[in-house]
Amino acid sequence: MKNKLVVFLIAAIGLLVLPLIAQAAGNFWVRMIDFALLYVLLALGLNIVVGYAGLLDLGYVAFYAIGAYMFGLMASPHLAETFEGFKQMFPNGLHSPIWLVIPLGAALAGIAGMVLGAPTLKLRGDYLAIVTLGFGEIIRVFMNNLDRPVNITNGPKGLQQIDSTKIFGIDLGRTGELFGYEISGVTKYYYLFLALVIASVIICYRLERSRIGRAWMAIREDEIAAKAMGLNTRNLKLLAFGMGATFGGVSGVMFATFQGFVSPESFALQESVMIVAMVVLGGIGHIPGVVLGAVLLAALPEALRWVAGELDLQRLTDGRLDAAILRQLLIALAMIVIMLMRPRGLWPSPEHGKAAPQPTSSTR
Repeated sequence: MKNKLVVFLIAAIGLLVLPLIAQAAGNFWVRMIDFALLYVLLALGLNIVVGYAGLLDLGYVAFYAIGAYMFGLMASPHLAETFEGFKQMFPNGLHSPIWLVIPLGAALAGIAGMVLGAPTLKLRGDYLAIVTLGFGEIIRVFMNNLDRPVNITNGPKGLQQIDSTKIFGIDLGRTGELFGYEISGVTKYYYLFLALVIASVIICYRLERSRIGRAWMAIREDEIAAKAMGLNTRNLKLLAFGMGATFGGVSGVMFATFQGFVSPESFALQESVMIVAMVVLGGIGHIPGVVLGAVLLAALPEALRWVAGELDLQRLTDGRLDAAILRQLLIALAMIVIMLMRPRGLWPSPEHGKAAPQPTSSTR
């Protein structure tokens, strides 16, 4: 017990100091860590659907987009500039506080998740993946085309001038000082994202060990047997879709306030595939593994981009070698090697996959 407490204290101190150390090397590294934490939030939400309930969801990025656009509409001047009636009610625009938008983003994404789950309750495997993939693309296409006849999402141009987060009067988007030490805006966002990740890990941990979590895992292992044991698989599946989607909605809200701009290009199919890869690579259904997979796949492309920029591969190879293509090739090769060597993920669940205990013969 003492050893665990020491490990937790060291990890806590390391997480608190990490952005300050990275800031000394440049805000690029802090920004990379911030995005890694956002992807951890997304991966934890998808792990509820894929890892716990065993439902393959390739349209998870849709809930990410719903949360981002909801915050963009509620914290930017777009609605006031577009609708005259809205401008008369709110002359300065609707600048909603983050404490209101986070629950609304989670609720709206959760409802969207249940709407997606309702018609897919009888689908499994590849068929479920195709339907969820279509749902994700439908949301992206809607965001891309809802600029006429009524301009709601501003189409491909996206929403701009989105407010930064303000907590207790502190603007996280501006550089500040603490004990004479300059703290950049991206460093402030790091602590907000870290708090949300810790809260999400605690929620997932409690869900995993609850009756609902055990019921999800029963459905994952054998849905027919779970239904025969009296579990309401319909409601449990809907709950899994809704609960997982709430994490995506909160992540979308954080993405919009961090970037200050959202557009449909940020929610392409590739994002959904990458989030699924994070869950599978880390270890399906295992929280530490999911966190590890998300951090690796979110940070590795940015680290390789920095390396390619430092080496200036375009100049060294006279334009023969495209750094972006090489980066994607290296990531794909790394994923193939890892999955061949560790087919259950980098950090799989120790319980999942164990052989059933052998019954002992009774003695007289």
